Amino acid sequence: MLVIAGVLIGLCLGPFQAKKRGGNRLDMLQYGVIYAMIFGVFGLIATIITHRLVL
Repeated sequence: MLVIAGVLIGLCLGPFQAKKRGGNRLDMLQYGVIYAMIFGVFGLIATIITHRLVL
């Protein structure tokens, strides 16, 4: 669940950052994908840590 949440948050935050920096549509798409990947990895790490601590 944390991975999916991280990807969705990344997809929402990425384009805002690109637009704030003056980017066009392709920049917003790229930022969205990269942010989704980064937050997805953070979500995966958080999920692994949570499962290791609980079990």
